[in-house]
Amino acid sequence: MKPPSKILFLARWYPDRYDPMMGLFIKRHAEVAAGFADVAVLYLRAAPEKPFGFMIDHKDENHVNTTLVYYGTKCIMPSFISKQIAGLLFVIAFIKGYRFLLDSWGKPDIIHLNILTRLGLFALWLRKFYGIRYVITEHWSRYLPNTGTYKGFFRKAFTKVIVRNASAVSTVSENLAKAMQSHGLFNQHYLVLPNVVDTDAYIPLPQATTRAKKRFIHISCFEDRSKNISGLLRVISKLAKIRSDFECIMVGEGIDLEKMKSLAIQLDLNEPQITFAGLLENEILIYAYQGADFMVMFSNYENMPVVISESFSCGLPVIATSVGGIPEYINIDNGRMVAAGDEAALLEAINYMVDHSSYFDKQKIRQSAVDNFGIQSVAEKLNELYSYVKH
Repeated sequence: MKPPSKILFLARWYPDRYDPMMGLFIKRHAEVAAGFADVAVLYLRAAPEKPFGFMIDHKDENHVNTTLVYYGTKCIMPSFISKQIAGLLFVIAFIKGYRFLLDSWGKPDIIHLNILTRLGLFALWLRKFYGIRYVITEHWSRYLPNTGTYKGFFRKAFTKVIVRNASAVSTVSENLAKAMQSHGLFNQHYLVLPNVVDTDAYIPLPQATTRAKKRFIHISCFEDRSKNISGLLRVISKLAKIRSDFECIMVGEGIDLEKMKSLAIQLDLNEPQITFAGLLENEILIYAYQGADFMVMFSNYENMPVVISESFSCGLPVIATSVGGIPEYINIDNGRMVAAGDEAALLEAINYMVDHSSYFDKQKIRQSAVDNFGIQSVAEKLNELYSYVKH
């Protein structure tokens, strides 16, 4: 079945001038969809340090018509009033951005809503009054147990209505779909839409590297509550007391980066045992993957992070916690899983992997990434998602 010709992505997160990594997985989905349809993206970004006002940043990136609307929310009023004003500015920013797209790009055939709930009200409005149907892709881990972030009577009520009226709902893992349904978010058509990886770019090195020390890599947004980087650092400290033939590269930046650097010093972890490499992008990030022997995540809760998919594409085995959608993809052939928070089990797994990472079949790991996360595979899933619009 031929997909709609014009698809508008409404994105809650998207790379912007403040954060080039935020919502990168949504951008990649949009670029895949642009391979078979005319795709536009509308993203609204608050700028708390800017006075009231709006700025539209429009560009074409990899055949995706991209419109970013920045709106200033700086206000000297009491916080309660400021929040109400910020909400109103969000609505005005959407109206301005959508009108701009109508004039420059035209009316969409379908809305692809990424991440609930606020933007879902716009999608619902466009369906009810203009007949434009929408599908949903949810990435947020807030529906998972123990996160404590999916709350609020009105949020839950609106979310149920938005999900019920969607033509289809996709999630990055089966686990997330079940978690949403457990909250009463019902829809006739749920399907899994994995994060996409450019498997032509994320490739293993042609020849294995030879180093005196095994290297493992951790990549995250450095938010300790979910990623449990502090737990990982404690485990590395214990590993350092057992052996010295390893080095860990910590990639990324975020709200807890400086705190984690301080903790590393307290634990007497120094280079080359551990290196904080900061934010790495594009070819430099790929090089970091290629220079590692395996990857480690120790998240307290998670969906299915794209860094695992990228690691697999580079042929790396992965150690991760058995949370969210991770157990759907990690098995004995491509890594090891431990329980969230189990530092003793993580220590044992890393100690094992330092000695045995070379035993894993890199090409077999990579092929599983191509089959599950490659552009062609994800394009087929997107076509399936859009096919429900006509049902």
